[in-house]
This record gives sequence, C-alpha cells and structure tokens, in this order.
Amino acid sequence: MHLRNQKKLKSEISIYSPIGVDREGNEILLLDILASGDEVPDTVEVSMIMEWVTDFVSSLTRKERLVLSLRFALNGQDRRYTQKEIAQRLGISRSYVSRIEKRAVEKILASLSLPT
Repeated sequence: MHLRNQKKLKSEISIYSPIGVDREGNEILLLDILASGDEVPDTVEVSMIMEWVTDFVSSLTRKERLVLSLRFALNGQDRRYTQKEIAQRLGISRSYVSRIEKRAVEKILASLSLPT
C-alpha cells in the first residue's frame, strides 16, 4: 500500500524544489518564482483551471459544449457571449440556451459530486 501511495506522489513537485541558478550562483526555488509577484503563477493557475474545465466539458453533448464555450469563452474567444447572442447564432430561443447551459452545469457539478 505504501508503494501505491508513493506512486501517486511521483508526479508532484515541492515548492522548495530547485529550478535553477541566478546570475550570482544562488539556487532559485520554485517558491521564489511563485512569491515574486510575477504573472507566472496567475498564468499557471489559469492554465490548470482551463485544462480541468476542458476535461469536464469533453463529457458534454456537442450543443452543451458549444453553449458553454461561447457563454464562458472557453476556447480562447475574445469575449463572452450573452444567452441572447448565442440564441440568435444557433437559431434557437434564449430560454432554450438557458436550459442547455443549466443542464451542462448540472452535469459538471454531478461529476464533481457537488450539490446543485
């Protein structure tokens, strides 16, 4: 059992892991980069969240994926569309877009085992 637990930790990295050396030869830790206030942590966090969302969205129907993608700019769109704009684009009613969006979000929450 211990070996199985260790295998899960194999891909994890400590924030105290050395990632390089600065100009003066001092070791740079991952923590130094994360605490520096650079945009790197934000970019990494957004990237991880988008990967996580993409995994969940892939289990939805094509129409559900399209509505969520347009509604929340999941595929790198420059903006988020309103339900009315999506309805016009797909040739369906705004209330139907709302139902599709609600059903998709409920599926995602169910897969997370969270109450709706």
